[in-house]
Amino acid sequence: MLKVSEITVQYLDHPVGLGERPWFGWKLESDRRNVIQEAYCLEIGADAACSQPVWQSGWVESQESVHVEAEGFAPESCTKYYVRVKVRDGQEESGFCEAAPFVMAILNQEEWQARFITAERPEDKDSSGSTCLRKEIRLSGEVESAFVCATALGLYHFYINGEKIGTDEMTPGWTSYKNHLCYQTYEVTEYLKQGDNALGAMVGAGWYKGKMGFLHLRNNYGERAAFLMQLLIRYRDGREEIVVTDDSWTGHDGPVTFSEIYDGETYDARLEIDGWNLAEMGQAVESLAGQQEQVVESSAGQQVQAVESLAGQQERAVNASDWRPAEMLDFPMSALCAQAGSKVSVVETPPVKEILTTPQGDRVLDFGQNLTGRVQFKVRGNAGDQVRLHFFETLDAAGNVYTANLRTAKEEVTYICKGQGEELYHPYFSFQGFRYAHVISWPGELCPEDIEAQVLHSAMKETGDFQCSHPLVNQLHHNIRWSMKGNFLDVPTDCPQRDERMGWTGDAQIFCRTACYLMNTYTFFAKWLRDVAADQTPEGGVPHVVPDIISGKEEDDWLLSQGTHSAAAWADVAVINPWNLYLMYGDKTILEEQYDSMKRWIGFMRDHAVDYIWNYKLQFGDWVALDAEEGSYFGATPNDLTCTAYFAHSTDLFARIAGILGRGEDAREYGELYEKIKEKFRRTFFQEDGKMTAMTQTAHIVALYFELVPEEYRMQTAAQLVKLLEKEQGHLVTGFVGTPYFCHALSRNGYVKEAYELLLKEDFPSWLYQVKMGATTIWEHWDGLKPDGTMWSPDMNSFNHYAYGAVGEWLYRVVLGIEADERDPGYHHMIISPQTGDAFAFAKGHYDSVYGTIKVHWEKGQQEGERRLYITIPANTTADIRLESGAVIADADGLAFVDQAGVMTAVAGSGTYEISYRKGGEQSC
Repeated sequence: MLKVSEITVQYLDHPVGLGERPWFGWKLESDRRNVIQEAYCLEIGADAACSQPVWQSGWVESQESVHVEAEGFAPESCTKYYVRVKVRDGQEESGFCEAAPFVMAILNQEEWQARFITAERPEDKDSSGSTCLRKEIRLSGEVESAFVCATALGLYHFYINGEKIGTDEMTPGWTSYKNHLCYQTYEVTEYLKQGDNALGAMVGAGWYKGKMGFLHLRNNYGERAAFLMQLLIRYRDGREEIVVTDDSWTGHDGPVTFSEIYDGETYDARLEIDGWNLAEMGQAVESLAGQQEQVVESSAGQQVQAVESLAGQQERAVNASDWRPAEMLDFPMSALCAQAGSKVSVVETPPVKEILTTPQGDRVLDFGQNLTGRVQFKVRGNAGDQVRLHFFETLDAAGNVYTANLRTAKEEVTYICKGQGEELYHPYFSFQGFRYAHVISWPGELCPEDIEAQVLHSAMKETGDFQCSHPLVNQLHHNIRWSMKGNFLDVPTDCPQRDERMGWTGDAQIFCRTACYLMNTYTFFAKWLRDVAADQTPEGGVPHVVPDIISGKEEDDWLLSQGTHSAAAWADVAVINPWNLYLMYGDKTILEEQYDSMKRWIGFMRDHAVDYIWNYKLQFGDWVALDAEEGSYFGATPNDLTCTAYFAHSTDLFARIAGILGRGEDAREYGELYEKIKEKFRRTFFQEDGKMTAMTQTAHIVALYFELVPEEYRMQTAAQLVKLLEKEQGHLVTGFVGTPYFCHALSRNGYVKEAYELLLKEDFPSWLYQVKMGATTIWEHWDGLKPDGTMWSPDMNSFNHYAYGAVGEWLYRVVLGIEADERDPGYHHMIISPQTGDAFAFAKGHYDSVYGTIKVHWEKGQQEGERRLYITIPANTTADIRLESGAVIADADGLAFVDQAGVMTAVAGSGTYEISYRKGGEQSC
């Protein structure tokens, strides 16, 4: 049976807030093999039944089931649509799939009527408190539909009639504000009613004006937090009404008296204003006089009730009269950009695993998992009683609270009770990185069921899973995923706990491919790459962190005073990340959008290279490699080598990208440039006898992985890498540049066994050392926690740092063998080539591609070298199945394998296959 199992809009399920005409994709399911779509019929309607389609494709003869555009479809702003599709494959015709909704944002810049408003005063520039903004409106009819578009300079929560709108948190996130500010769209029909309604927003400092960066400076983007909102109401009688933020709104200080990204939040519940976001507050002012007259005219019995009612009305009236007019602020509206997906939300809610008492007598909540987010708790106390929680990642060697690695970040939450029964609270405008919470004060009995953690990260659908027979490797995969969760909070941060939490480009670059296997990161990275382009220097240099919070403020920093942009491997994110997205999703759009940014970066390197050797100011090199000199963070591999290797690699990718986009002149120009850089690299960093000039692991890794080794020296270079590994008793001593590609450099060149052995090392330094030490996330340093329980220097010792988790892609690409084909990307045609090794009894996993789920499961047989391989290839795709070197096939399950250079290879269509074979000798992948 053929059916459409899922339809997405720009890779998203039910997106709300699309800023441009959408494109569509769908997944097919069938119980037959070799299913290829021959045609599709797409419909877009105004209701779920598509009873009156607003656009129809008719039958289109095409195999395309992703990136499908609805040519001629002209959506309207702030309108909800539904899309459905049916397909045929030559044998069957499916029915229409269930229609999927999507909502458009404001599509034309001139439609914006709202202005940014603030309740902060100029003297509040150093305040990290909150303000509340409100306006009451009266609706003159029955509402057919209503949509809000909102954003802030700072952070906001938006309310209608007392109800928080949406599940998003930390909105609108962190961007290069004046170049690119996201706004969110919400369908709010159900929250409005005929008659009186109240609109409200609570606004905090956030990244916009809060303390950020190494120098802990405030007001990096502006001095007053502000809010913007435009509400479109469509009445059933056909009328439309637009409500906007302007100076008719009023403002008041909020109960969040302090909130910072690094330092946490203080909330004084005694300062809450009852009904501030309800229409009853405004009505109280109008009705107060009438209530007073009733008291005088009522009988004695009635007067008691009237006095009680009057007291409530007076309180609400006083609250309303105490508000000050909002002020309008100028801000470039051209920076506004609709955000339809990957918004931060509460994703999981782990309970307290255990309440500990430390040797020093401190009460500590253990959530059992290092995570990023906040806590929510219920508490009873008297007015003025306090809950104080201090968050941290790990206990010290004695089992006591350890916070030194937070540096100056306070990571503390204080809640001041109002004393009215059970009170519920979670932070509004801050997040913490933690496994533990030190309970400094808590009124009454501390019950674990009254407290939960709330995991916050950008909402991305999980797409990959990996399991094997080795429990420590399974925990490693778990740790990689949780470090991604902890650091993909609107921007790809380095760490979520200390006074940093910035979008380091190097971390994001080396982890990108792993991230794409684990979750649907397309929208997340596309949003962030827009800021990479926006924050490039006029010459094309790429900042070390994006959004760029450090340029121009680095004079007092020992490291960044040497330069704040254009470090090899860091700045190359401008080219490598779009390329990875293209491989994983098959989408040329991201290449088009980032093309100028990529070209400017290549130009910057070319302009600053000397005879094709690239180096520039501050270079991080093989950052925190273990072959560094004592006391240094810089690895032993020369910067000239790593910089030029990346110069070559990025130029090669860009030349290929130009060809893919049909830009032949650029493809030729940059292809020639790549050849010149490669030739210079070979002449400079290889001796006449084929040995590299730098005898470091990383030098050999990047030369092999970036294919910069002369072909006649490739096996010699790989053998030398193995010798360098053996010199360290099988341990890596690599840093940020060498580590991500180490296993690849081995397995690609005939050393699969050594790659497995490297992965499975359990003593320091190794991935599994961290696991055996109890890690639940990836560490910044191989020995962040030493065997005796002592710590790496607290100045830079994060226990949630995803960079070294880049080995995750090797698990998917090599152990499972799920690999994209550059010639037909997005897994439309894929390569399935697991390298099973002998270390695991089995490995299995899947990747949910844009076409459907790819599954691989292999296991050892009873006889030496026997393997049984189970593969599922989704409908409308094909694959090259490549067995291991010298494989002798016992059961091909109907596939026609042929010998291609010693590798048995078959072309397979969709379906599930079970293949049995006996392994031969190892050979390069």
